[in-house]
Amino acid sequence: MNLKLANPLWVPVKALLCRATTTRRRNLFTATAINSLDGKKEEVLVVVGGGAAGVYGAIRAKTLSPELRVLVIEKGRFLSKVKISGGGRCNVTNGHCTDTIRLAENYPRGNKELKGSFFYTHGPADTMSWFSERGVPLKTEDDGRVFPVSDNSASVVDCLLHEATIRGVRLERGKSVLSASTKPDGKFLVKVGKRTADVSESIQASYLLIATGSSPQGHSLATQFGHSIVDPVPSLFTFKINDPLLAELAGISFSKVQAKLKLEHPRSDMSKLVQVGPMLVTHWGLSGPVILRLSAWGARHLFTSEYKGLLSVDFIPDINIETAKSLLKQHKLQFSKNKVSNTFPPQFGLVNRFWRYILDREGSSKDTLWASLSNNSLSSISDLLKHCTFQVTGKGQYKDEFVTAGGVPLSEISLKTMESRLVPNLFFAGEVLNVDGVTGGFNFQNAWSGGYIAGTHIGKLASNMSSTERKVVGL
Repeated sequence: MNLKLANPLWVPVKALLCRATTTRRRNLFTATAINSLDGKKEEVLVVVGGGAAGVYGAIRAKTLSPELRVLVIEKGRFLSKVKISGGGRCNVTNGHCTDTIRLAENYPRGNKELKGSFFYTHGPADTMSWFSERGVPLKTEDDGRVFPVSDNSASVVDCLLHEATIRGVRLERGKSVLSASTKPDGKFLVKVGKRTADVSESIQASYLLIATGSSPQGHSLATQFGHSIVDPVPSLFTFKINDPLLAELAGISFSKVQAKLKLEHPRSDMSKLVQVGPMLVTHWGLSGPVILRLSAWGARHLFTSEYKGLLSVDFIPDINIETAKSLLKQHKLQFSKNKVSNTFPPQFGLVNRFWRYILDREGSSKDTLWASLSNNSLSSISDLLKHCTFQVTGKGQYKDEFVTAGGVPLSEISLKTMESRLVPNLFFAGEVLNVDGVTGGFNFQNAWSGGYIAGTHIGKLASNMSSTERKVVGL
């Protein structure tokens, strides 16, 4: 079966979900099926990558230019990261950052560049409207994260695939774009196939959108067009802490702590390595939003330091140290005959297991009575609550949303159109660029915004070209 993009009503969603037709789908790509339609040249967009940015961009381009032939090539499963994100709920965007300047500050790579027109063109409110208008009601949780009301990422995935289908976007998975180059006429020659097979086929495209996420495939294609790559390193990961006593507290969470990461070779841009938010104790160390944000802002510094550093945590950030000492002294007077391990000031908002951990760190016996605690011990306990240090020995992986820092530098593209500054009609969107956000829906918003902008510009270019061709032939 040839790739007949001339038929805009070809809709392959059922084929994506069924393996019964694999024997009929071995020879999908031919150049001849793309190059002509009743003697007229076609405008073709090839999207490399079937994630959030690629599919969203394809839909937008096809919406603006229905005559444009749009093909999305994905080597794995379409929207796979959308499906697993947020524990299977899909954190669509962040609803608390309506101001674009504030929104841009959530991107360790891109925070300066994204303060311009990027989110003005298509921001969180636009994203939320887009999905809501297409039958996916959304809700904003207390921390700003936006999820489908269904709490099921399938709502988002199905919406995107359905929209692609009704627009006539062609979705093909199981093959990769092996290489791409420009022809003398400015068109792209895209080589497609399976990396494990010797056979490959070529597609001629008018526009090329690379939206491959952090996959090396996208970086390889970018370099083929002369783009440079900022070496990718992991972002959004948990911290490994070598502390057997802490590991015994796995599952304990804190609604608000202040955490500060200190590295061996500090630099002048370390202000973001102090974060406030929820934290979770795991069996290997520490996790939660505050740790993930630290890992994002410190991604490159941690990489160069081999993921070693000192973490200082304030477990009572809303209580200053003098007030903490005063509360402990008052508690000592009130509960002098009680064991220290059984009671503590309720203003601290701790759980008993963690309080006992603090006592172990301080060196106080669990059987000690409050009346026997010296003022020095009270001061030491206060210091530990305000400045508890942990040695970071490595990184874990945030299983719900693996993100990398690095990719095509933003200086090499126009954020107003997402078009390459080096090659006309070559576009990028999503994590293939050197943009990454902290946890909370910001990485998906980058994908929606970039895909929308790229799709808009491609769609307008294709529409203008179609209008010109109709005038030439007198239609």
